[in-house]
Amino acid sequence: MRRSAIVGGFFALLLLAGPCGYRRASVSLPGHIRTLAIPAFQNTSLQYRVEHRFTQAVMEEFLRRTRRVRITSDPQQADAVLLGNIRSLTHRGVVLDETGRVRVYEIAITVGVTLRDLTRNVILFDHPRFVFRGEYEIPEGPESLFAEEGPALDRIAREFARSLVSLILFGT
Repeated sequence: MRRSAIVGGFFALLLLAGPCGYRRASVSLPGHIRTLAIPAFQNTSLQYRVEHRFTQAVMEEFLRRTRRVRITSDPQQADAVLLGNIRSLTHRGVVLDETGRVRVYEIAITVGVTLRDLTRNVILFDHPRFVFRGEYEIPEGPESLFAEEGPALDRIAREFARSLVSLILFGT
């Protein structure tokens, strides 16, 4: 009985705290937005040059999903701007093999994202702490960690971009 009350309280807390800080004003981009600027994300995490991977992935995903909107990196030439700030990126081992070596790592990235309509000067989407998690496997040993990390970050950046663009365009 006590355990189910604790679990129920935990899920109630998640429902209440989950959308903190998140705001979405519309389901898709307004019709007057023809050009969207996506300048390079800021990077205040300790991960070197990760902002380039994530900015590029978001640009490519918008290009793939929105045919009517032109993408640029220059806010001066745009009707709206998507700003991103990579606040943290952490790695942690989640699966160990029989020798005690980490085989699967989880990457958690926290990004602040704001989409501003420059024409009407309104915020269309704001999520100061968008958290995304992904995993990657180390096939052999610790020496292959660095060989696997780059491709894993690229894959996680693409998955992050799909999730973010879906949330901005469709609310899902």
